[in-house]
Amino acid sequence: QVQLVESGGGLVQPGGSLRLSCEASSTIVGIYTMGWYRQAPGKQRELVAAITGGGSTDYADSVNGRFTISRDNAKTKSTVYLQMNKLKSEDTAVYYCKLQIESDNSWGQGTQVTVTS
Repeated sequence: QVQLVESGGGLVQPGGSLRLSCEASSTIVGIYTMGWYRQAPGKQRELVAAITGGGSTDYADSVNGRFTISRDNAKTKSTVYLQMNKLKSEDTAVYYCKLQIESDNSWGQGTQVTVTS
């Protein structure tokens, strides 16, 4: 099973930016979807953004226009990024990376993003 490792979380002020990275343990090819999810305290995990192997992207309404998901398959390990701009306090959550290949799902361990003044 592919292992996923997230990084890039941290503490940022409202209006600031962060870039999250999710590195897979190998190069991912074929039909797949990689996504970023987040879970705030007391709330359900929700989809933030996703990208397919073909490059199609999808965003939650709450982040559309502020966040950008991208991928880099040129390396020996596939990496997915989440560029987060104009961060708001409500973006505070643990952010998780997920890889879906057919019915198989792999999750990363999560990275904390805290937006506070």
